[in-house]
Amino acid sequence: MRRHPDWLKVKIGGGENYVRMKSLLRDAKLHTICQEAKCPNIAECFGTGTAVFLILGDVCTRNCRYCYVKHGVPSKLNINEPKDVALSVDKLDLKYVVITSVTRDDLKDGGANVFNNTIKEIKKINKNCYVEVLIPDFNGRIESLKKIIIAKPDVINHNIEVVKDLFKEMRPQGNYDISLKILKEIKKIKNDVKTKSGFMIGLGETESQILNTMKDLRNANVDFLTIGQYLQPSRNHAQIRKYYTPDEFEQFKKIALDMGFAHVESGPLVRSSYHAEKVIS
Repeated sequence: MRRHPDWLKVKIGGGENYVRMKSLLRDAKLHTICQEAKCPNIAECFGTGTAVFLILGDVCTRNCRYCYVKHGVPSKLNINEPKDVALSVDKLDLKYVVITSVTRDDLKDGGANVFNNTIKEIKKINKNCYVEVLIPDFNGRIESLKKIIIAKPDVINHNIEVVKDLFKEMRPQGNYDISLKILKEIKKIKNDVKTKSGFMIGLGETESQILNTMKDLRNANVDFLTIGQYLQPSRNHAQIRKYYTPDEFEQFKKIALDMGFAHVESGPLVRSSYHAEKVIS
């Protein structure tokens, strides 16, 4: 494992809000992608009372080479999960919440119905809470996507994750074109819904591949973009090929804004839901 450069140092978790958040999630038996994916921003986000709830369990049916989330055979769905998440959002008095999930290829609708119910439960309890969903590709099923849109989330995010040329190696069970299709279809179904996507760099991609991915996402009418540094979560995962500097990330941000993205988060520690609430400010 490499030693990270100085600009990738992060604060260790602590503080009253951090402890309170971990305690609430543990008591409610809920999962967050912050914990499952070893997000480097967990101290900052938990400390400010922000979390990305992980629904549909904590075991993914896919095995991407960069991802720390467990993979294998998932357990049965928790029928109380939508309400449990909504109650936790209410207890934390969140004004902006992100709901994501593992990929559930074992489910006929990919878990879209659970997303639908979770969004509705949150909106029912707290009508002033903004809801962003970070969805899987549902294997390109438009009927599943429609279930998400009908629930009226404020932002729909689907991460492209890596540049097209690395999909076969890093996301062997995914498909770049299907991911783009999902993003395009959102706007076709409901033109005014805000869309978002993001990807990691540092896996061996070239600058032209990065720019082409940005262009593809903009051509899919994506509104918001995130770009972050890939960090190898264990020795068994894909190796880091390059550390991009903060200045390089700033340059990518400038290019993305010039392309027409409405909001861009680009930096070494940026993840798909980092500063997510800024899109509505």
